[in-house]
Amino acid sequence: MSAIWTGVSVKDMTKNSYKKSFGTLGEKIACEFLNNNRYEIIAKNFRAGRLGEIDIIARENEYICFIEVKSRTGTLYGMPSEAIGRKKQEYIRRLASLYAARYFTGDICMRFDVVEIIFEKVGSIKKIKEINLIKNAF
Repeated sequence: MSAIWTGVSVKDMTKNSYKKSFGTLGEKIACEFLNNNRYEIIAKNFRAGRLGEIDIIARENEYICFIEVKSRTGTLYGMPSEAIGRKKQEYIRRLASLYAARYFTGDICMRFDVVEIIFEKVGSIKKIKEINLIKNAF
C-alpha cells in the first residue's frame, strides 16, 4: 500500500492541529488497511464521557477488536506501539467494557489490537513506509 500525504503546510498549523490531523490521517489509513485485511469496521472514535477514546472498533471473524492506531514519522524514539502505556491500556479496556455492555448481549470474544503506521519524509511530503498490525497487543 502506498499513500502520500501532502497535507497543509506545517507552518500553517499549530502543534495540536498538526498532531490531530496527523492522527486522523493515520486512522483513515488504518481503516483502509483493516478493510483490506478482512476486518469489518463497526465504529470509529468511540467516546464515553471523559474516559478517552477507542480509535477503531472492528469485527474479525468471531472477535470484536478494539484497535488503537499509532502513527509516527520514524522510529528514533521506539516503535509507535511502545507509546501505549499501562494507563492508556486501562482506559481502552474500560471503554471496551462499556461499549460491549451497551451494544452486545451475551458473551463476546474481545481482543485489543494496535495498528502502527510509520511514515518517512520524502522532501516536503510524507509517505507510508510501514504498517504493522499487532493482534492481542495487550
